[in-house]
Amino acid sequence: MTISKKRDLIEGRAALIVIDIQKSTFAPIPDDKRAIAHMPDYAERMSRSKVAIDKAREVGIPVVFIQEIHRANLIDMGRETDGDEDVHCLDSNPLTAFAEEELGMRPDDYRISKRRYSAFYGTDLEILLKGLKAETLILVGGLTDVCVHYTFVDAHQGDYFCRVIEDCVAGSSREAHDASLKAVEYLQHGAVRSLDEVLDAMQTNAATDAA
Repeated sequence: MTISKKRDLIEGRAALIVIDIQKSTFAPIPDDKRAIAHMPDYAERMSRSKVAIDKAREVGIPVVFIQEIHRANLIDMGRETDGDEDVHCLDSNPLTAFAEEELGMRPDDYRISKRRYSAFYGTDLEILLKGLKAETLILVGGLTDVCVHYTFVDAHQGDYFCRVIEDCVAGSSREAHDASLKAVEYLQHGAVRSLDEVLDAMQTNAATDAA
């Protein structure tokens, strides 16, 4: 049996998921001193996410901010430093805080803290999304090849429609970024979209809901 793969960019209700855009993203830390490698235009791509955030607010799409954070005694770091990453996102480090000013965050925003890469693992994100009745998740943030990728996979396995704004995600390297985008596109055709496409879809979706 052939199943149609043609989908709208936004199916049903949407939620914008902002993954791990934290103070450290914009801090003047030399590349060789960062605990996690970043592709060259990382900060610029994270800054661009605010355009999507502002548009989502304008048209009534809920925004959920995700923060990776670990206890300073490393008790919940797990296996995260077994690969290329060094100790990161400790609760004792001010740079672990949300990038509130840079993203225009508000006191009543939805905020989720996580101890692992996926925003679903060990958090109440699933309960929140069910309450919001979200069907399409639009992802921005970093890293494309780690937290964005693993959150996408868990969302896919939870039967959400998933979209990644290519202009607003960034990986540990350009190669890793591109490979992860290819991998998520394999799971859902049309998953990787440009910021302009998503902004247009947000506006169209809002107009349709208002009709």
